[in-house]
Amino acid sequence: MPTATAAQPPRPFGTVLSAMVTPFRPDGSLDLAAAASLAEHLVATGHDGLVVSGTTGESPTTTDEEKDALLRAVLDAVGDRATVVAGVGTNDTRHTVELARAAEKAGAHGLLVVTPYYNKPPQTAVLAHFETVADATGLPVMLYDIPARAGVPIETETLVRAAEHDRIVAVKDAKSDLYGTAQVLARTDLAYYSGEDALNLPLLTLGGSGIVSVVSHVAGREYAAMVAAVDAGDLVAARTLASRLLPAVRGVMTRTQGAVAVKAALELTGVLPGRTVRQPLLPATTAEVEAIRADLALAGLAAPAA
Repeated sequence: MPTATAAQPPRPFGTVLSAMVTPFRPDGSLDLAAAASLAEHLVATGHDGLVVSGTTGESPTTTDEEKDALLRAVLDAVGDRATVVAGVGTNDTRHTVELARAAEKAGAHGLLVVTPYYNKPPQTAVLAHFETVADATGLPVMLYDIPARAGVPIETETLVRAAEHDRIVAVKDAKSDLYGTAQVLARTDLAYYSGEDALNLPLLTLGGSGIVSVVSHVAGREYAAMVAAVDAGDLVAARTLASRLLPAVRGVMTRTQGAVAVKAALELTGVLPGRTVRQPLLPATTAEVEAIRADLALAGLAAPAA
C-alpha cells in the first residue's frame, strides 16, 4: 500500500480553500445570507479554508464596507471550523494597509495580498509593498502571484526575500512556472497553494501545501481526496481524481470568466439561487450555461440536462 515518503508540507491556512464567490441578489446588492449559506456548504463539502473578497469574489466591484460585512458574515458562519482569509490586495499600498487592518479588526485569520496590478512596479517596490502590508497587522500573509492579471510576476529572488518576513508565510501560485515554484520551495519555508486548478496536482507533487480553488466550489470533496492521496503517496489515485475533474476545470475555467462560470455552476448544482455578477462582468449566457452543465456531467458533478 502506498505510504507517504516525506513529512507533510506546512499548512498555515488549511489544505483545500475555496476562492469564494460573492453572492448578489438579482438587483446586484450584496446577499449576506446567501454568502453565509455558501460558506456553510463549502465547509461541509471538503473545505477547511475560505478566501473572501479575492478576484473570484469580485473584489474590484465591492466597496470596503461590503468587504467588511461579507467577511464578518462568513466568520460568523464558519469561522470556528475553517480558516477565513481576507483578500485585501490592491494596487495602492495605503489602501491595502487600510483593508488589512479592517480585516484584522473583523477577526480574519489571515490575509491574501496580490501583486500590485496595472501600475507595474519594479521588484524592489513589489517587495516593499508586501513588507509594508505584513508590518501593518499581526496576521499571517499569503502572497498572490498571478502575473496574467497583475502584469508583474513576483520573481524568485523577491519571493526568497519576502520569506524572510515573519508574517509572510505562504504563496497562492498562479504563475504557471513550476520550475520557479520548485526553486522557491527548495530555498524557503513558504507554504505553496495552487492558484490554478489545471495545475493543482503537479504543484502538490512538488511539495505544495494545498489549493486555493475556483473549481472546488463544485468539487471540494474530490479535491480533498486528491490532496489526501498525495499525502499518502498514492499518485495513481490522485491522478485518477485529477483526470476525472478535467472537464469541470474546462467548464469553470475556460468557458467564460471564472467568477461568471462558477456562479453558473453553483446555480446548476442548486447551491446558489442565481448567477448575478456585477458589471463589467455579465452573467453566463444560456449557451455557456449548457456547456458548463455538460462539462460538470462529464466530471460526475451534475445532471446532464435541466
